[in-house]
Amino acid sequence: MSTGATLAPGVPPLGISRLLVVVTGSASASNMPFWLTWLGQVYPDLETRVVVTRSAQRFVTLQALMDHRSTDVRTDTWPADEPGALHVEWAEWAEAVLVYPATFHFLARCALGLADSPALLAIQCCTVPVVLAPALPPGGWQSPVCAGHVAALAGRPNTAVVPPVPAMSRTTGRKDAWAPAVLPEAVREIERLRERQVGESPEPHDPAGAARP
Repeated sequence: MSTGATLAPGVPPLGISRLLVVVTGSASASNMPFWLTWLGQVYPDLETRVVVTRSAQRFVTLQALMDHRSTDVRTDTWPADEPGALHVEWAEWAEAVLVYPATFHFLARCALGLADSPALLAIQCCTVPVVLAPALPPGGWQSPVCAGHVAALAGRPNTAVVPPVPAMSRTTGRKDAWAPAVLPEAVREIERLRERQVGESPEPHDPAGAARP
């Protein structure tokens, strides 16, 4: 577990040991080396695997991510020359999944139940906490289409969407775009979902105990 009394003030606890991070094709992906370093410094016992979509590689290189916190960086593609199945491996390994940043397109694919990449299929099949932190263009967060996708994801017991924050648009030059919430906010949401799952877990069945007077 990554929680502990040594956390600095204001740093959220994180009661997991293995985190799968999915990086999608927003300009905010360029900040991921910083955030991976932060994760490694704040939660030194946390093992992180990073999955990078093809579009994300326009903004951050695999090498830049490998040079920072992660011990395993992969592309979100189906390998042609490897045994096994990545989506099963990731779904069974992860104790939580964080999509950071999550583009409008990835958010939609996830909400619609699409599974055309290993990361998406792992997300659709896992039961661990899944948190998405959207990064959206001007008008994206206000869009009724986006609202529908967010509502659909909120209806899943293990999934949450962290609201984005206003940001400067590189296109319009105005503060009408949407950046992902800072990573500590996403960590808080992971922990909230995890604690809820723990609280809802049924007591283990004990046939021998049930027979005791």
